[in-house]
Amino acid sequence: MASSLAKKIREIREAETSGRHEFSELLDIPKKTIEGIEQTGRVPKGDILEAICKKWPQYTLWLMTDQVNEAAGQISPGIEGACDSLKRTGTDTE
Repeated sequence: MASSLAKKIREIREAETSGRHEFSELLDIPKKTIEGIEQTGRVPKGDILEAICKKWPQYTLWLMTDQVNEAAGQISPGIEGACDSLKRTGTDTE
């Protein structure tokens, strides 16, 4: 069974990149490492979590604690996707 962190990393990758290759290049992490995390649920090492949090700091709180704080700019990929969808359909309130 995949770890919670592995699932979250996949969500971030899917929200922010076109695939594992791009994700691994942006983070300077081997693609095989990303595949191993996502496919086996292996718990990622600290340097991988650090790289993700530095590249996409808006997901740090959610990635590490499963919480969000939109007022502080701390969101989850699901929130980001919902906001983008609302903006595309013209149903946002801004």
